[in-house]
Amino acid sequence: MDIIEETPYRYRIPRHGEMRVPGIIFASKDLLPESTWDGALEQIANVATLPGIVQASYAMPDVHWGYGFPIGGVAATDIAHGGVVSPGGVGFDISCGVRLLAADLDRAQLAPYLTDVMDDLDTAIPRGFRRGGIWQVSRTELDAILADGAAHAVARGHGVTRDLRRCEDGGRVEGARTEHVGARASERGLAQVGSLGSGNHFLEVQAVAEIYDEPAAAAFGLRVDQVCVMIHCGSRGLGHQVCGDYVQRMDAVMARYGINVPDRQLACAPVDSVEGRDYLAAMAAATNFARANRQLLTEAVRHVIEARTGAGLHLVYDISHNLATLETHTVDGRARQLCVHRKGATRALPPGHPALPSDLAEVGQPTLIPGTMGTASYVLTGITAGHAFHSTCHGAGRTQSRHAAARTVSGRTLRAELEQHGIAVRGASWKGLAEEAPAAYKDITAVVSASEGAGLCRKVARLVPVGVVKG
Repeated sequence: MDIIEETPYRYRIPRHGEMRVPGIIFASKDLLPESTWDGALEQIANVATLPGIVQASYAMPDVHWGYGFPIGGVAATDIAHGGVVSPGGVGFDISCGVRLLAADLDRAQLAPYLTDVMDDLDTAIPRGFRRGGIWQVSRTELDAILADGAAHAVARGHGVTRDLRRCEDGGRVEGARTEHVGARASERGLAQVGSLGSGNHFLEVQAVAEIYDEPAAAAFGLRVDQVCVMIHCGSRGLGHQVCGDYVQRMDAVMARYGINVPDRQLACAPVDSVEGRDYLAAMAAATNFARANRQLLTEAVRHVIEARTGAGLHLVYDISHNLATLETHTVDGRARQLCVHRKGATRALPPGHPALPSDLAEVGQPTLIPGTMGTASYVLTGITAGHAFHSTCHGAGRTQSRHAAARTVSGRTLRAELEQHGIAVRGASWKGLAEEAPAAYKDITAVVSASEGAGLCRKVARLVPVGVVKG
């Protein structure tokens, strides 16, 4: 496949075959997917064939192979011109995202309590493939969560009103319809409200190591040496089931709409169709579940930190990186309503954007980019000239499969190595730790540098791990 270097951080896959638009990859040369084993380049080209797609099939610097869409893929379709929505463009972990909490505590003040804090978090945070959640809810309560998300959790005493102001969409996505969430999906969600899950999901105690933008950091509530907690998880089994249900449903109706795609994992339907509207309503409900899930985990962390140290925690921001949202953007000189898919990509709103809370309007939206165990994480913010519909990377991006990673290092060895570097590790299993070894991922600093160099965002702060709770 031909790839043309346009700038040091922008590469183009020219239109060929059934592509309606080119593919654009924001990356340095070293971060480009290796076509010998990673099918992401082919997936970028496949996404470019979707009906109604505009501008380009975009890929972020952390791009790698995924289900249908590459992880790190962004694509927008024009609703008025047959634009489609594809569940594969959101992924199975709907509204998987990151939440960052900042403590009234410095790293040195935490040190005497760190072991006890990590032991308490190990006990307090449900995680793993099937383990239950913090909040055991009835079906009626689950429906309220699906309708109102973190807003319902806060109304029930799990948090404070300020949490909602610092959560994307105010913690609640409009348009959720519980009747479009299948019975099996709801059943899977009943016991998982307030749970971390497995795989690359984690809860990490961190410290702010470096500030790059003082005004933005101050607006976000961050300072050097401050203790923070980063939570990375999503909609658990409920979101996974919603995605699977609608991939099957859309695969069955594509012919009716005259849609042909090169990969059945790109199953889709027009946004303005019964199937498209139903999926967006179910996706919104799963998104609300994910927001409530992270809200419950927030409360568990607050209880642990406050009980051990007396310090409080405030929410810096909560943002998702697996969503399809209806947004208005200027394309070819005029405003159009688009369905913007971001799969493993984060919205990075610029200063002055109307969706921002007033206290962030001057600096832009906090964008949270987790690294891997033992490496840094970053806080970024959007910029006015942001590309790809104001999107940026979402993390480091894998370079090895989980199976390959587990063959290169044992969980016990990895934990010992991390603890030698002063990072306390609490894992749900040795295999799970090995699968998430840092060597299985791209260099997060290189990914963030490429994102900034490509004009997608700017750096605000760098955080380093102190303790990790792994799913």
